[in-house]
Amino acid sequence: MSDSVLKASILWHVVALLVIAIWGTTFVSSKVLLLNGMHPADIFFYRFALAYLCMCMLNHRRLFASSITDELAFLGLGIFGGTMYFLAENTALIYSTANNVAILVCTTPLVTALILAFFYRSERMTRRQVMWSLLAFVGMALVVLNGQLVMHLNPLGDVLAFGASVAWAFYSLLMKRVMGHYSTDFITRKVFFYGILTILPYYIFVHPLQTDLYVLLKPVVLSNIAFLGLIASMGCYLLWNWVMAKLGAVKASNYLYLQTLFAMLAAALVLNEHISIMALAGTFILLLGMYGLHKK
Repeated sequence: MSDSVLKASILWHVVALLVIAIWGTTFVSSKVLLLNGMHPADIFFYRFALAYLCMCMLNHRRLFASSITDELAFLGLGIFGGTMYFLAENTALIYSTANNVAILVCTTPLVTALILAFFYRSERMTRRQVMWSLLAFVGMALVVLNGQLVMHLNPLGDVLAFGASVAWAFYSLLMKRVMGHYSTDFITRKVFFYGILTILPYYIFVHPLQTDLYVLLKPVVLSNIAFLGLIASMGCYLLWNWVMAKLGAVKASNYLYLQTLFAMLAAALVLNEHISIMALAGTFILLLGMYGLHKK
């Protein structure tokens, strides 16, 4: 491997870590917004709307895909990677515990590997990779449990949480279809557009959109929406879609295991939450699993 190829490969992995680190801290901003009168669906709309408007400034010359089939694929990306993922995950928190939701959502790398292996022979994991992935999952579960040894099963909430995992797996599947045919900024813009479009019925039939300017214009609300929209959505979706194109959907998805680790660190630093011995042991096992996954 030449030096230039090696440097590029390292860059892709560093970018993947950066994106996961940012996504791991977004729950802090979301929690602040929830405490200031925002509904989870409101947070999704405003972060995606802001991201979409900014993406239009970067990529606005081309409106549609090359074919109806590809346009439908972009619709699917907006549904699975936007509306369905966020609504399933946030609604699950109403019916189930945060621990259950976090563990089930973090099955995403395994679910993604299984679904992609069914459609693409090139994306199949080896037996060794499966074992390392399972080890990383065990470590992630210990981090999430953080000293609590009991999971309280709640069928509806748990099904929704697992549904979020499946939704992101299908997002990765559809992304593989359009990668290489369209630019990353065009793909990302379409994801935001269809994410916004497909969540509109939710505001009509389930929960009206928050439009109270007293709430929306609070500095703490504006700053956190700006972070979620510009950095966690526009910036991170752009980079993540690029990383998937370079590393492959399965290898990129394995980094999602680390999201829980960064969330734990953010909770300790910002919210002063306790980190147990179990969580520290889980961190070691998780990192060991990740090392095994990416070891040549």
